[in-house]
Amino acid sequence: MQIAVDTLSCDGVRGLLEEHLADMYATSPPESVHALDMQALKHESITFWSARENNRVLGCVALKRLSDSHGEIKSMRSAPNARHRGVASALLQHLLIQANQKGLRRLSLETGTMDYFEPAKNLYRKFGFVECSPFADYSPDPNSCFMTLLLKDK
Repeated sequence: MQIAVDTLSCDGVRGLLEEHLADMYATSPPESVHALDMQALKHESITFWSARENNRVLGCVALKRLSDSHGEIKSMRSAPNARHRGVASALLQHLLIQANQKGLRRLSLETGTMDYFEPAKNLYRKFGFVECSPFADYSPDPNSCFMTLLLKDK
């Protein structure tokens, strides 16, 4: 598996992100969906990575810089045929290394509170993320679970 910065230009990535948005709207009320579309993911404050094997997209993740020391995980997704193969763990590990190299000291994320999101929350907990209050521009929302992780000093 190779993980690299992605330009969001291939059909595999587009399809994966379209599935992601569709699932978010299918499981959460519209006002509680905070997933970014393709255009928003191209913002200069965001770095987007994809995981590939034999030129097939296995998953993706994005890092949004909120400040010099704080970043947000966005668009974490594994392709259906790549689930339970360690893709999400590899992507998250890669993102943690990159965040540390970029000088970030804290990573946060928003995910849903419904049962659908339990595997994601379990993954984040496995990496040391803990629940926290809303951060950045988020407001309290019964459909949102906010999590954070303090990164170790270099």
